[in-house]
Amino acid sequence: MVVHAEFEREFSRFLEQQKIMANARRAEMLEKDLTGTKKMMLELLWPVFRNFEGFELEHELKGANGVSIFIDAFYAPLRLAFECEGFTSHAETIPRRRFNFEKHRVRLMLRQDIYYVPFTWDYLDDSSRTNITDLKELIAKRSSRLLLSSTLSVYEREVIRAFGASQQPFNTSNVCQLLDKKTTFCQKVIKSLIEKKLVKPYRSGLERNHVYVVEVGALQFLS
Repeated sequence: MVVHAEFEREFSRFLEQQKIMANARRAEMLEKDLTGTKKMMLELLWPVFRNFEGFELEHELKGANGVSIFIDAFYAPLRLAFECEGFTSHAETIPRRRFNFEKHRVRLMLRQDIYYVPFTWDYLDDSSRTNITDLKELIAKRSSRLLLSSTLSVYEREVIRAFGASQQPFNTSNVCQLLDKKTTFCQKVIKSLIEKKLVKPYRSGLERNHVYVVEVGALQFLS
């Protein structure tokens, strides 16, 4: 097929570039069997992105203990970690120590604001349009989140941080005290957060609202 031929040509070129830019440890990883990674890129990532710009194979992360972990395919612009997992190697025969390490990998990615997106071999075998649609939806949501996060002011972030974790209701006076700013300024901050759907009235349906609460999930936009 023409599509497969184009993919094979571009992937081969991409892989060689990755090897040239890699350090010794990562270069070693790139010489290993990349069958799963290649299948994931062919069946799922290539149809969506149509190129490899922004991707890095065997992306290296270092934990606090200095131990390196590697991500099959890392998409830097949206900080997405794509991985292909075979059922047998990752579920049936995995020893306890390895299982614990895999969970450590996921936590390390989360701490570095990397969105973990694993796929199974069986999922990739199902080359339906639903898979492509699901991935496009995920990318759109991630893009929207990062875009919204970039528009938050220092003051908006502080309001979310202060009242988001506790989910305690707050009013304009609370925000004035928090930010050490005047009422008019704080009202504008609250209004902006409401427009961004990160804050809502504590009691809906009222004509005038003076008490607010941070939306569930708003804290994720601080990263």
